[in-house]
Formats: sequence, C-alpha cells, structure tokens
Amino acid sequence: MGDTAGRIIFLNGTSSSGKSSIARELLDILDDEVWFHVGVDMFNAMRTERAMAPAEFDEALKRTRRGFHRSIAAMADVGNNLVVDHVLSEPWRLADCLEVLRPYRVLFVGIRCDVAELTRREAVRGDRPLGVAAYQADLVHRHGDYDLECDSGKYSPRECAEQIKAFLPNQAAPTAFERLREAIRP
Repeated sequence: MGDTAGRIIFLNGTSSSGKSSIARELLDILDDEVWFHVGVDMFNAMRTERAMAPAEFDEALKRTRRGFHRSIAAMADVGNNLVVDHVLSEPWRLADCLEVLRPYRVLFVGIRCDVAELTRREAVRGDRPLGVAAYQADLVHRHGDYDLECDSGKYSPRECAEQIKAFLPNQAAPTAFERLREAIRP
C-alpha cells in the first residue's frame, strides 16, 4: 500500500436499490478531493457478450468480481478516492473484499430499500429481470454489520449522499470491515 492510500466508500445493496444514483451524487458533493465511482456493473459491461454455458458463465462472473475487487485496491493504493458500487449477494464476495481491502480504511454503507419499491424500480428500468432485487434483498445484507445504512426508498439519492458525506469524518474504529474480518476469522 502506498504512503497516501485513497479513501473507500463501499456501497452495498441489491440491484435497483439506488447505489449508482447515490454514487453520482457523492461525486457531486465530495468536492474536497478527486473521487471516482467504480461499479461492478461497469466491469460486467466490459465482458464479451458471447453465449456461454452456465458453468462457464458462472466462472467468468467470479473472475470478473475478483478482478473488480483487486482493481479497487490498485486504485486506492496509488491515492485515488473511490465510491464503490457492489452487490455482495454471495458470501465469498464479501470475504474476498475483506481480504483484498485489508490495508485500506473502508466506509461500508448498506443501501436498503423495501422490496415493493425495488420491484417497482426494476419494472420501470426494464433492463433487469423482474424479481432479481427481491431475491437479493436478504442475501446482500445477511452479514448484518455496516458503518452506516441509508434507506433509498425513504430518502432521495442526494439525501443519502449527504448522510454519507456527513458521516465520513466521524467513522468510528473499529470499522465494519474490521469487525467483519474478526467475526469470520477461522
């Protein structure tokens, strides 16, 4: 890790929970330094669209996620501040992030939204299969520990971003990532 590692705000929530909208608002209001929004969907969009057998596709997704996690570390290592947008719907994803991002101070933010609103947003978007967000709703938050949680069904993306900005300088130690590492340590 470099001498001047960047800060990481890590947004975790279901598909259609508003993570990308909140990230864009954060980039607008975090004007003290340069920040980058890096999202797992951005990495998915870089992958070839050729047809793959289910097992091959699953393996490609896993490599994509692992590469995404390591890119976060690489960007932070050279001093870039990051707003990360992710869906931690499988336990290995969180475990990998906890290990790969061990050297960095991470503000772990849970983006919550009730299932009825998630379903409405999916239908309006039309670019995701209906039911994915509802399926992910319990999975992404099952680890049960965040530094901060925002309700994107109750608050606008801008209001959620303002909550995160206000919390950022007041993050207590140990962080949620540190507590989670300790909780899952063998």
